[in-house]
Amino acid sequence: MFRSLDDFAAAWQHETESTLKILRTLTDSSLAQPVVPGGRTLGFLGWHITCAMAEMGGQAGLSVDGPTEKTHRAVPTHAADIAVQYETAAGAVVAAVRATWTDAQLGDLIPMYGEQWPKGLTLAILISHQTHHRGQMTVLMRQAGLPVPGMVGPSKEEWAALGMPAMP
Repeated sequence: MFRSLDDFAAAWQHETESTLKILRTLTDSSLAQPVVPGGRTLGFLGWHITCAMAEMGGQAGLSVDGPTEKTHRAVPTHAADIAVQYETAAGAVVAAVRATWTDAQLGDLIPMYGEQWPKGLTLAILISHQTHHRGQMTVLMRQAGLPVPGMVGPSKEEWAALGMPAMP
């Protein structure tokens, strides 16, 4: 749970950069890579985390400028479009939080999905949500034959580029 807007902004910046690494590696053809036949696709997951910022922000009383799955049902067919829309919405999150909440309010409870969450927890869950789906996306990227960028250290491909064996 976040107790200051500055701490959230710093964490959000890191998470946004990590997610953009993933989204910018996707190709148009990779968007169709499914988890299982008939299951969620790589494109769906990228679009879902893009749309979640405005949807979840709206639930929390924040005005985050970005698409939602209700207003933009179809997953874009171009990977670059997902990355651009993600970057725009992610940039709006911190501004919306700073315009609406203060550090002192981060312990205040708000209704979220049938429960009462502290505002600071809501921000942490927003990050956890995208981190969860980003992890799913890395598996699908490998299945689609894409290189996986490192998130909190070098990936297999990045170790190889450094001329070093990947960590076991």
